Amino acid sequence: MSDALSLIKKAKIVIYALLILVVAPLYIYLSLPVISPWFIGLPLEIFFISIAIAAIELQVSRKKASALLGVAGLFAVLSILYIGVMILSGLPMFRATKYHKLLGEVKDGKSFSADVSPVSPDKIRIVDKDVAHRLGDKVIGEEPALGSQVHIGEFQIQKVKDQLYWIAPLEHSGFFKWMNNSKGTHGYIMVSATNERDVKLVREVKGKPVQIKYQMGGWFGDYLPRHLYFNGHYNEGLTDYTFEIDDEGHPYWVVSIFRHEIGFSGNNAYAIAVVDATSGDIKKYTKDNAPAWVDRIQPKEFVFNQINSWGQYVHGYWNFSNRDKLMATEGMSLVYGNDNRSYWYTGVSSVGGDESTIGFMLVDTRTKEATLYRQPGATETAAMQSAQGKVQEKGYLSSFPIMYNIDGIATYVMSLKDQAGLIKMVALVSVQDYSIVGVGDNLKDAVRSYKAAYKNSGNKNTITHKTETTKIVSGKISRINEDVSGGDSYYYIMINGSEKIFIGSSNISKKLPLTNVGDSISVQFDEAKQDEIEIFSFENLSLAPKKIEKKEEEESKKEDNK
Repeated sequence: MSDALSLIKKAKIVIYALLILVVAPLYIYLSLPVISPWFIGLPLEIFFISIAIAAIELQVSRKKASALLGVAGLFAVLSILYIGVMILSGLPMFRATKYHKLLGEVKDGKSFSADVSPVSPDKIRIVDKDVAHRLGDKVIGEEPALGSQVHIGEFQIQKVKDQLYWIAPLEHSGFFKWMNNSKGTHGYIMVSATNERDVKLVREVKGKPVQIKYQMGGWFGDYLPRHLYFNGHYNEGLTDYTFEIDDEGHPYWVVSIFRHEIGFSGNNAYAIAVVDATSGDIKKYTKDNAPAWVDRIQPKEFVFNQINSWGQYVHGYWNFSNRDKLMATEGMSLVYGNDNRSYWYTGVSSVGGDESTIGFMLVDTRTKEATLYRQPGATETAAMQSAQGKVQEKGYLSSFPIMYNIDGIATYVMSLKDQAGLIKMVALVSVQDYSIVGVGDNLKDAVRSYKAAYKNSGNKNTITHKTETTKIVSGKISRINEDVSGGDSYYYIMINGSEKIFIGSSNISKKLPLTNVGDSISVQFDEAKQDEIEIFSFENLSLAPKKIEKKEEEESKKEDNK
């Protein structure tokens, strides 16, 4: 009997040793739980270990309860009670005010056109993530040896030296591929967000080969979350693993560090970990000292949920009449301001609203400063349907729209793609009135069509053009020709003594179709733009005798003064 008891004790020791030395570390290695009482992973781990020990003790000591069984049972009960209390403390019905304040102060935007500078047409994003992925796959497919070893990771939009790019790493396509390329995959893909013909595979930076060793497709220590976990970030919440490059082209991973503000809920990012994708070096930054090239600190999901909580609990939890409740519209996009800062953009609508919004919100992706512009308009979905309806006979599908300031007017810009996913046209839709639509085979034609449609709509909010670079020039026409595009007539004009080509539609002035070579004209335009320049206003002085006489008199006085 004593030999049997001794054998049982030895077996228990072996089982507990395996549980502590093998099972628990293996669980930590594979699941990477956050070792912090403010995350559910730690109490859950304690609960399961306690249950396992209690089960073994019950099986071994059926007649007499051991002290270890009592301790294990106590830990199991305490851990489950702790989890229950933390979950209850995070319920919105008890913490609605806290949820409402997660986003922070929401400022009222006084003037959209004043706060958000107009964007140049060559900076407008028309290539979306799906198109970028298709173009990237084409580049990889041109190199069969490479395509068999890797696949393209997730594309992220980023501004690099004042240019917008979709950037994605090359990742291992499987375990054996990782074994064959243990030093890392060879480079990343860059796709211009403004020019679908600008696609490149970057293999070298400053003459040195780029090898993405630490990545989401890595294994064991090369797996990015595990690399961070076992290098000092085991007690912090990590999310939003974003591949970015600095202005020199060196690849990094930018990972948001967050904490729970309300029980196990209320995720809030407060810092980032920047990981060198080639060497694995890790640096931690706060929101205030993060490198300038880092675009994203606040994860999209966090911001979206916080906007909804801000709007949902405006009058607490027990607001069943939905009084003053607001919510973010479906979809959220990353936009860039003229200050080179990036913002999360979303429309904001009343709860129960369908195709209309009460305004839109911009949230700084680094500081989380939020600004609400109370400008009623259309949702992104309604704008997409309006753009598709403009060319319904072609059956094109719209990309998700991006909001821009087009000469003082909040405007949705989107590409129209065929069934194969290729960009065929570009569309612009007014945020305020989605019946105002402009389409064109390219961005320039679409902008001209949109401005003409806006002017013809009789909208009380006129397009403004006055900027620091707005100029007026007068002179005699040396050449003029007409071109018809998208059903509109455009006139290309050259003035004596100038090499600039001015473009204007008949919607700008009814005198344009009557204008001939030799006529004296006056045009207003943006001097910052080169080559083909769109004119904002047109006046044919030869068709206004009084103005001609006045002008000749002024010129005569200038000659006398000389």
